[in-house]
Amino acid sequence: MPAVSKGDGMRGLAVFISDIRNCKSKEAEIKRINKELANIRSKFKGDKALDGYSKKKYVCKLLFIFLLGHDIDFGHMEAVNLLSSNKYTEKQIGYLFISVLVNSNSELIRLINNAIKNDLSSRNPTFMCLALHCIANVGSREMAEAFAGEIPRILVAGDTMDSVKQSAALCLLRLYRTSPDLVLMGEWTSRVVHLLNDQHMGVVTAAISLITCLSQKNPEEFKTCVSLAVSRLSRIVSSASTDLQDYTYYFVPAPWLSCKLLRLLQCYPPPEDGAVKGRLVECLETILNKAQEPPKSKKVQHSNAKNAILFEAIALIIHYDSEPNLLVRACNQLGQFLQHRETNLRYLALESMCTLASSEFSHEAVKTHIETVINALKTERDVSVRQRAADLLYAMCDRSNAKQIVAEMLSYLETADYSIREEMVLKVAILAEKYAVDYSWYVDTILNLIRIAGDYVSEEVWYRVIQIVINRDDVQGYAAKTVFEALQAPACHENMVKVGGYILGEFGNLIAGDPRSSPLVQFNLLHSKFHLCSVPTRALLLSAYIKFINLFPETKPTIQEVLRCDSQIRNSDVELQQRAVEYLKLSSIASTDVLATVLEEMPPFPERESSILAKLKKKKGPGAVSGNELEEGKREGGELNGAGERPGDSSAIGASNAVRLHIPTHSLNYDIIYPPPPLFQSTPSPSADLLGLRSAAPVSAAPPSAGSLLVDVFSEAGPAAPAAGANDDGFLRFVCKNNGVLFENQLLQIGVKSEYRQNLGRMYLFYGNKTSVQFVNFTTTLKPVDPLVEGGAQVQQVINIECLTVFSDAPLLNIKFRYGGALQNLTLKLPVAINKFFQPTEMSSHDFFQRWKQLSQPQQEAQKIFKANHAMDTEVLKAKLLGLGTALLEKVDPNPDNFVCAGVIQTKAQQVGCLLRLEPNAQAQVHTHFPVRALGLESRPLGVSSVTTLSLCVSVVHHSFICNKCL
Repeated sequence: MPAVSKGDGMRGLAVFISDIRNCKSKEAEIKRINKELANIRSKFKGDKALDGYSKKKYVCKLLFIFLLGHDIDFGHMEAVNLLSSNKYTEKQIGYLFISVLVNSNSELIRLINNAIKNDLSSRNPTFMCLALHCIANVGSREMAEAFAGEIPRILVAGDTMDSVKQSAALCLLRLYRTSPDLVLMGEWTSRVVHLLNDQHMGVVTAAISLITCLSQKNPEEFKTCVSLAVSRLSRIVSSASTDLQDYTYYFVPAPWLSCKLLRLLQCYPPPEDGAVKGRLVECLETILNKAQEPPKSKKVQHSNAKNAILFEAIALIIHYDSEPNLLVRACNQLGQFLQHRETNLRYLALESMCTLASSEFSHEAVKTHIETVINALKTERDVSVRQRAADLLYAMCDRSNAKQIVAEMLSYLETADYSIREEMVLKVAILAEKYAVDYSWYVDTILNLIRIAGDYVSEEVWYRVIQIVINRDDVQGYAAKTVFEALQAPACHENMVKVGGYILGEFGNLIAGDPRSSPLVQFNLLHSKFHLCSVPTRALLLSAYIKFINLFPETKPTIQEVLRCDSQIRNSDVELQQRAVEYLKLSSIASTDVLATVLEEMPPFPERESSILAKLKKKKGPGAVSGNELEEGKREGGELNGAGERPGDSSAIGASNAVRLHIPTHSLNYDIIYPPPPLFQSTPSPSADLLGLRSAAPVSAAPPSAGSLLVDVFSEAGPAAPAAGANDDGFLRFVCKNNGVLFENQLLQIGVKSEYRQNLGRMYLFYGNKTSVQFVNFTTTLKPVDPLVEGGAQVQQVINIECLTVFSDAPLLNIKFRYGGALQNLTLKLPVAINKFFQPTEMSSHDFFQRWKQLSQPQQEAQKIFKANHAMDTEVLKAKLLGLGTALLEKVDPNPDNFVCAGVIQTKAQQVGCLLRLEPNAQAQVHTHFPVRALGLESRPLGVSSVTTLSLCVSVVHHSFICNKCL
């Protein structure tokens, strides 16, 4: 690159930047920028022609103003003119301006393309690199059409300099990713592949990124790269650190190139050529051997580079899955990392071992580390590592250790993070079903699962246990006894009531001989839960009651009295009212024989794949559960159940306010109405349809035939969700942070990036279309945006915010668009809370407590005693308190365990002083003391471990900004 001369310093630009930095306020900065813009505009429009230096200086100023966040609507032509300059600095500024500010649809694209063509044909390596960088930065389809044929020629030309080849390879990679249909290698394929033999390591490193991307799309066309990649890898692995001095990183030769070569080989099966395969195996063994050698440096960069190559090598070994010796060695190496002090290494080791566990060659070797993995599940501080440990336990489970692993996972489930509980529940349910040889153990496990994590037990789980009980005669009595005992607990989850109602309604007669579980005792136990349940569960219980009349005629008067009461036959819910009326009439007019026929016991279900396994696959994403595992689950589930799930039309589940499913019992059906789940849950399923977008047809009203009664209740399809309301969970996540994802479903992702200063704020909203179909008529209530959002595209909206006075309700954002012809309507709370306008305030201990005592009036105080929700972590608490916007005052409170904060809420009308104290009490075990001092301040529980006291003094009424989702 040419040296920049002294005359290119652009003193005027330096003065302008200095003026901007010295501005005392935003208004002064805008005034200075407007003055400069007016000056630049007058220079560009003036009669006097500007020289190259002046154009460069003014264009550079425009670029700086744009980077400050201001719109630039002129100067583009002057930037294009700079491209024709023969001075490097002027051409560089021109290309930089175009890369940042010129839109791909600009009318100047043709002029820009002509300038780029001139530079590419100039044979000046510096100008060629600038042109290639511009093409890669813009990456538009128009540029791909113009240069897709020229760049491969430059890449493989014998007289092209190495620096230009590197830029050409990466530029071509960028164009291929944006417009793969326009980048056709054809005749250039073999010459591009042979770049792996280039003498210059930088060219090889750039070329292999391109070849890897091309190989993933066209593996057959580029399969000749395998032998060349193995050859190059062998030379690097066998070389000493002194052989490749320019590309040795902390005593590790060419680590980035080695990782890329190993990643390229993962695109192909093991080499068929014996010599190539032997050379590759030798390379992998050498990498594993080097991992055992003492480190040549104590610096973290050395271990990072060394481990990066090792993990890529292990990934290749797992990919081939054909070398037992290498697989076992890889497992042993990963086992050493399971207790490493570096969290990232433990995470990667667990993740890699999950894949190794599925190999027949290494499964037994993985099982030897079961105690270490269980210990990681219990003691790891990082939730992501604990989740990988749970995944590995699931992967290594077989008949020999199933009971131990299920017991450990159940034990961990009681204290597991809420974000992974649903997945843990699915895994426990699958393992219990897959490896159960004792059916009573399976029933105990699932009921225990419901007891521990009932909120996270999906419909599929309790459907499945009912199905298995129905299909196994030898477990029905035990199941009835166990669920009867479980229902006697003072606090019992609603899912347990559903299972109890179903099983006792079918098989309660099997335990009726015991006076402690006589028919009336069973009925009274179920009915004692009735008023605490939701409508769907009440509907199921009413069906259980009518089954009781058939099983236990002596309960008929009691049950008829319940059905006859006004709360049933005059119920405001039409489903419950209809059931009560019909069941009462049926029990009154039907003879004993008719009643026995209508209410006959459920028949066994035919074999079908477990819907729990299918749901786990859907939750984890494609590829998370292998096809072999699905087949094994289906096979072993069938062996366990004797039958699978009843066939039915799962597409009949619609997106209405309630979904009706039917469980046939010959003539009478259990009609279970499932209303949509709560809009916001602690751990929403990734497949939750928050906008109610599932448009399947409603359940057919056609009369059922004798052969196929109604809809399959055990289908994996779940209930649809309603239209979204206010996004409480998404809003609360932003109380202590400014950036992140506000809302996401299958169609739309909304990201937020915001910044605040005093009483002013600016928020950037990013609307991302996650589908391949465009959104039409896309509108928001705030300000106009592009009405068309293409599939996979993202649009941005900028909002300026000013806090005029204190407030309690967040502003609402309404979004409407059409997807596939259907109107979608979404209303969200914008993440703007009063604490966003906090100004941190530093105070001494004397000033703090003096002010604290002054704010001791009853109307200036609020307190709360609450139960802790999360484990205490001092650093996390500090980060959350700082995230509120206050200043965390060190060494102010006499008790070093307390946290003290101070700040001022800035509004246009007034300033509100706030003092806050968080007082942990580690000795208490049940409750947390949470005083909040403020006038009229509403407060929600603050989630911390042990006992915590939070005091907040505010001089005027304002909105609470503390919640249990924050800390």
